[in-house]
Amino acid sequence: MMTARILIIAGSDSGGGAGIQADIKTVTMLGGHAMTAVTAITAQNTLGVQAVHQIPTDMVLAQIDSVVCDIGVDAVKIGMIGSAETAHAVAAYLERLPPPWKRGAGVGRPLGERDTGPEPTHPQPLPSREGSRLPIVFDPVMIATSGSVLADPATIAAFARLMQIATLVTPNLPELAALGGEAAIRALGPAVLIKGGHAEGLHIVDRLVTDAGETRWTNPRIETRHAHGTGCTLATGIATGLGQGMTLDTATDRAIAFVRAALAAAPGIGQGHGPIGHALDTTPLSPACGKGPRRLGCAGFCRAMELECPA
Repeated sequence: MMTARILIIAGSDSGGGAGIQADIKTVTMLGGHAMTAVTAITAQNTLGVQAVHQIPTDMVLAQIDSVVCDIGVDAVKIGMIGSAETAHAVAAYLERLPPPWKRGAGVGRPLGERDTGPEPTHPQPLPSREGSRLPIVFDPVMIATSGSVLADPATIAAFARLMQIATLVTPNLPELAALGGEAAIRALGPAVLIKGGHAEGLHIVDRLVTDAGETRWTNPRIETRHAHGTGCTLATGIATGLGQGMTLDTATDRAIAFVRAALAAAPGIGQGHGPIGHALDTTPLSPACGKGPRRLGCAGFCRAMELECPA
């Protein structure tokens, strides 16, 4: 079985807790191959974001085209998009991507084409994107865990363009409100996973709303300040599952379990909002194992997620 190829379109977090860095670790831990198109470079640590440099739209598209035309792609995760121009251009690229998008060579389009117009308005509901050929998970990143703003009003307005092409949108509660609510997102076509971590209470309720209905996950809240990167990790975990052929429910269930395991394994580093522990306390090259890195990684993963290890 071929390793799932997951294209991540997002920003870089120099502190390693969120963004592209968290996405790569998530895809790797869940058995996929991570490919990246960096949209922005941030100077960032556990205390906040000190500086942001947006990558030019042409370069973002060149990164996407490079990996798609050679390696192919089984699913896409979109996070911090950088600018309204990049949002429109990425949406135009992905929606025009012709099959066979899994095969690699020849599936790109000329980089001279651009779509930088205003976000579309759709008074009537669009057809559902659930089950579309290329799974796309859009995490509408607006504000970092530290409170730093990562998307200006024009970029947020352009999110409608990305939601049009998405299979799933994964807002937290403040992002949901900024995007106009559940009905407004669903009217654009995608399923929506509403993350409940910002609500008060001893339990967190995450709701997945699709054409088939609603699925809920209710879990005890893990009290910790080391939760940087949970949103990125969850969305990327779902994209990886979809790229591996899982149903949306199953991919979401595994991704939530992985985030919770990573929260429990947080290394406790940094003076502020520290990163979660994507490695789940495993040390693949530990000489104490004696059974090889693959075996130890699997066993450590299964222990952390309370699964029966097949190894």
